[in-house]
Amino acid sequence: MCGLLKEQLFKQNNENIFSVYTEKESIFKNKNILDSSFIPEKIEHRSNEIKQITSALAPVLRGYKPSNMFIYGGCGTGKTISIKFILKQLEEISKTLKKPINVIYINSKMSKVADTEYRLFAQFLKNMGVSVPDTGLPTNVIYRKFFEKIDEKEQFVVIVLDEIDSLFKKIGDEFLYNLTRANTELKKARISLIGITNDLSFREGLDMRVKSSLSEEEILFRPYNAMQIRDILMSRASESFSEGVISESVINKCAAIAAQEHGDARRALDLLRVAGEIVERMGFDHIEEENVDMAQEKIDLDRVTEAVKIQPAHSQLILQSIIKLDEKNKSNSKWADKRLLTGDVFSYYETSCRTNGIKTLTQRRVSDLINELDMLGIITSKIISKGRHGRSREISLAIHNGVLDNVKRILLERFGN
Repeated sequence: MCGLLKEQLFKQNNENIFSVYTEKESIFKNKNILDSSFIPEKIEHRSNEIKQITSALAPVLRGYKPSNMFIYGGCGTGKTISIKFILKQLEEISKTLKKPINVIYINSKMSKVADTEYRLFAQFLKNMGVSVPDTGLPTNVIYRKFFEKIDEKEQFVVIVLDEIDSLFKKIGDEFLYNLTRANTELKKARISLIGITNDLSFREGLDMRVKSSLSEEEILFRPYNAMQIRDILMSRASESFSEGVISESVINKCAAIAAQEHGDARRALDLLRVAGEIVERMGFDHIEEENVDMAQEKIDLDRVTEAVKIQPAHSQLILQSIIKLDEKNKSNSKWADKRLLTGDVFSYYETSCRTNGIKTLTQRRVSDLINELDMLGIITSKIISKGRHGRSREISLAIHNGVLDNVKRILLERFGN
């Protein structure tokens, strides 16, 4: 009866259910500025790296092919935003000077965009306004179509492959060889390649003939420190929040957390944005330091659980092995000081594979998957020396208990104990 009365009152009131969210002024002035993809007028603390990349690309404005480039750096170190900033400026000045420069940017992690050579070159063609079927043509035909298209006129084509390591893992390095060698066949156009990667050892896995044909420059983006991240947040916060919403202590806390996590400015921006969203939903008008803690927990839960869900079975079994061994170390006093090494994980992983009827990968491949879990921030690993016995990798979990419980539940549902 009570519920029916409430329903009748609601109908009589006839108020739109979203009206409560429009009555109060938002704490955000422009939330888009806190998005990691937002390109500001000035890129903080990356002037040296931007100068290096700009000077390497500058010959294209004088009619010369610029060098190929590999840009390295961890997550949130400003690689992508700096490149997009530079390319925007390059396109602007090329139009002013009427220079024939065409920029193609591809994020290699985008689903179904670059998971085969065919789809990669089909996407290149689509970026140039040429419609091709998603499948159906032989790979050599799609290659020919692309090279014929760009060689229709005199132009410089700058191809940017973000997360190029992800592309390499999916389709190998033959596409790199074909791209870099194409300049010897093209009559009018010239191609330059910029690869962006988090994997500092990416180049080591390439075939020798690919390395030889690349002849690239390498530029490293080092992690931001706490003060640099603080400057980035201060410049963004002043434009994104209304006055009085955010304090310096909140910004300092976001910067400190991100600095501890490999100097990831993207992480700091996400913390600030999510903290603001939490506060706004709670109906408050300013952000406290405790809201940053709440944001951190929410981001970790969303990021880690989603990352674990989409991992292949072998990566999930490796993670489950690490979790089980870590629990064993903590619960058994005689194991309390035992370091968790790659060999321990591999042994446990082999047992789990047999239990689940899954073919075991090689120890080298397992080591590669451990590296990927490290890059995702789910674990941390470091190389340690074992004297005359060589080197090994020491592994530890990098997720807090609230998120860990959720991860364990996901793995339990798939593999059991």
